[in-house]
Amino acid sequence: MKPLVRPHGSDTLRPLQLEGAALEEEQRRAAGLPRVRVSSRERGDILMLGIGGFTPLDGFMGEADWRGACDHMKLADGLFWPIPITLSVDDDIAERIPPGGEIALADPDDGHLLATMQVAERYRIDKAHECVRVFRTVDLAHPGVKMVMQQPPVNLAGPIKVLSQGGFPQAYGDLYMTPAQTRKLFESRGWSRVAAFQTRNPMHRSHEYLAKVAIEVCDGVLVHSLLGALKPGDIPAEVRTRAIAALARQYFVPSTIVQAGYPLDMRYAGPREALLHALFRQNYGCSHLIVGRDHAGVGSYYGPFEAHRIFDEIPEGALETQPLRIDVAFWCYRCGGMASGRTCPHGDDDRLQVSGTQLRKWLSEGRPVPQEFSRPEVLDVLRAYYAGLEPSLASDGAATR
Repeated sequence: MKPLVRPHGSDTLRPLQLEGAALEEEQRRAAGLPRVRVSSRERGDILMLGIGGFTPLDGFMGEADWRGACDHMKLADGLFWPIPITLSVDDDIAERIPPGGEIALADPDDGHLLATMQVAERYRIDKAHECVRVFRTVDLAHPGVKMVMQQPPVNLAGPIKVLSQGGFPQAYGDLYMTPAQTRKLFESRGWSRVAAFQTRNPMHRSHEYLAKVAIEVCDGVLVHSLLGALKPGDIPAEVRTRAIAALARQYFVPSTIVQAGYPLDMRYAGPREALLHALFRQNYGCSHLIVGRDHAGVGSYYGPFEAHRIFDEIPEGALETQPLRIDVAFWCYRCGGMASGRTCPHGDDDRLQVSGTQLRKWLSEGRPVPQEFSRPEVLDVLRAYYAGLEPSLASDGAATR
């Protein structure tokens, strides 16, 4: 059996989550440290550091690494990294932390201790510069730009020790898998070519088509759901994952598919985020990432296939995980089945292409959805969700792209 791809920049995974006696001792120490509540995005980054998803990072980036990630998609030591992983605080907090001092990082919702951090560096950044480089815009209507521009002014850098995975293991059970767990599962199945399917949405017929195309050329597919925060109007993770499970049970060969979730928030960074998705899927053991239309995009900020092209712009060998570039998929009435722009010669009048906005509008209004667009088992889950929403929330979701 061929080996799985190596973790990014390392021969082994480097999870920062403590266990056993070391965890108990650090938890006792953390109780006496100054406490800083992190943002939702930073919580997701901490959890990914904890499980080894961000191997080989040992904590939050210093200024040289921040600038290198923004401007050149690499760290100061030359390691490829397309998006900064940073922690920010207000001035008054930063002033109270001496260089080399330690702090405890707490969950933004309940204050639960997530990690300890040794502060090696404090620095200010040009937030507009980060937005231009990472998101290609400073438009505050972009959710990723808004997130960066609203963050506090001072970044703290340094290694962390992770104490908790928050509430994710309890909330999602076996669905919440670490890179070590997915690697062990892939190896037990004899897989070496594994395609990751990134999703922040329920899987419809087009997504099913993409995953099955990948199965034709790989040993199996990891349907990898984002479990962190999304923009308003997106469908919650617990609903999406139930819909995906219903689809997998009815329409996939069981030995070809694994469903799992990971704890990050979306950044909506389009092409740059596609690269980050490939990077941490390498840590999960995936040799390929399915990259479809407008991967990790939002609105009209990115061209439909910019995430395809960006993989050709990075240095050779920067990533072991490679893209599976697939054109937009749809149902063609003349072809009589699912097709893509590369396989279907017919025009738009023969194609069923439904946007997420249109689907949410149909569901919120209780209108029928064409069976060629979505499997009935998926629609049953989504309709039950929308039926339980207050009218104002349902209409808000339908109006949000």
